[in-house]
Amino acid sequence: MSVNRGGEVAFRVSSEAALEPECTSLSCELSATATEPGVVTAVALVGLLALLTFAYVRDAETVCRRERRRVMDEHDAFEEFADRITALDPCPTEATAPSAPATQVVGTRHGTGDWGVGDIRLRRVLDTYRDTVMSLPHYSEEYDETVGESIAAELGPDTTVSLASNGTLSPGLQSALVDRSRRASAARRSLADAIDAELDALADADTTLSGIDRRRSRLNQHLDGIQQGRRADASIDVWERLGELESECEAVADDRQSTLRDPPMSPERVADDVETGFYGYLYAPMDGPDHPVLASIATLVDRIREDRDRVARRIADGV
Repeated sequence: MSVNRGGEVAFRVSSEAALEPECTSLSCELSATATEPGVVTAVALVGLLALLTFAYVRDAETVCRRERRRVMDEHDAFEEFADRITALDPCPTEATAPSAPATQVVGTRHGTGDWGVGDIRLRRVLDTYRDTVMSLPHYSEEYDETVGESIAAELGPDTTVSLASNGTLSPGLQSALVDRSRRASAARRSLADAIDAELDALADADTTLSGIDRRRSRLNQHLDGIQQGRRADASIDVWERLGELESECEAVADDRQSTLRDPPMSPERVADDVETGFYGYLYAPMDGPDHPVLASIATLVDRIREDRDRVARRIADGV
């Protein structure tokens, strides 16, 4: 989840418990199945390993689509919050003296219904924030925050200071709340666009790697279908072509490494001083590898090398 702090973009990482999900992903389930003795025959195991090769990428696509939906839900929530605050009647400038202890108002935990004393306009601001941003199911699941803590994280600490010191909704505070909310919404839109770019990259990687694996499989089938005694030249040709497939994988890995070095979005600062960037933010909650595309490439390269070794032994044995 992104955070807009006065124009600064950061990625908020979920609580520690949320980073340890149950084994529900495709790669996790396939790995468990593959290690169960006696579950599959050799032929079925080959097919299972083929699925597992690309399960990392498909899990990543699932994670990205889910996160994009959450980000856009937040985008919509901040837009609604801004619209509703705009519609409020602010307190006249000459009547904006503090009217209540701030901590009683902005420090209350969300969902209790106890907002303390204070100007009715300010209570409406807090109620509106609770009913929009903090009402999102995933928001309450991932962050255990008071309303004041959430507003400080999303709209800036100075916003909560203003809420605390004014004790009411002045025209200036109203304008600041609306402006910060619009910026938080825009930050979500930018983050959603960045996730879209990653989804496109994952789809391209899946298509490319699946194509390479199909060609690898066809080469093996071709060689196995040649009659014994005529395999020498065919084996050399297949061995060379498998080498070309490995080179293609290396090119895909180089492209991915370049993408990782130049992500579609980079935070100026990370919440709670956690060292995480765009890809860490996306894939930290996964129960698979931190770099799913590179993990899939490595798995496929291992299979290609095993095939080359097998063909090389055939050549050496004259089979």
